[in-house]
Amino acid sequence: MSPIQIALLLLAVVGVWAVIELALTLRKTRTVVDSLDKTVSDLNNTIAEAQPVVAKLDGAVDELTPALAQVEPLLKSSKTAVDALTSNLVEVEAVVRDISEVTGSVAEASNAVSSVTDSAAGAVQKLFNKVKAPAADADRKLAAAAAEAEQPTERVLIGEAEDEAADGADAAQKPAAKPAQYYTYTPAETSEESCDE
Repeated sequence: MSPIQIALLLLAVVGVWAVIELALTLRKTRTVVDSLDKTVSDLNNTIAEAQPVVAKLDGAVDELTPALAQVEPLLKSSKTAVDALTSNLVEVEAVVRDISEVTGSVAEASNAVSSVTDSAAGAVQKLFNKVKAPAADADRKLAAAAAEAEQPTERVLIGEAEDEAADGADAAQKPAAKPAQYYTYTPAETSEESCDE
């Protein structure tokens, strides 16, 4: 074979190889283009679905535009209302301060009146106590005497035994009889005396 034939044969093999590579590349390109077509169609569908939402948002923004225009005057009027409320609160505070001063004065006057009435009542009470004191002391003494009278007592006649003995032995010798003496003991005194004996 001549070198030209070998070169032509090599060129034919390279050409076949290039055609095969081109066919494979075209096949890959076709799959990529198909996937791009699917992606673009999905994007188109998404955009088609988003268009009503965007239209609604546009309508909402159009509706909000007049409301937004009215917000600024509302903010100004609310600032005016807050300023008026603040001034009213300052006036209320002044009124409350005046009321507290008045009630403080009334409380002081009430305390003064109550101290005067208390001192007058104390003087009247002292006067009545001075008048009632002698009567109360007499009542207390009577009550103590009544309590003593209720307690049982023991009476002992002193000199009675002596009188009887003297009567039997020499009744004629005595010119006059002695009067009998009585001693009164309370139960507490008799128990103390019995312990001493």
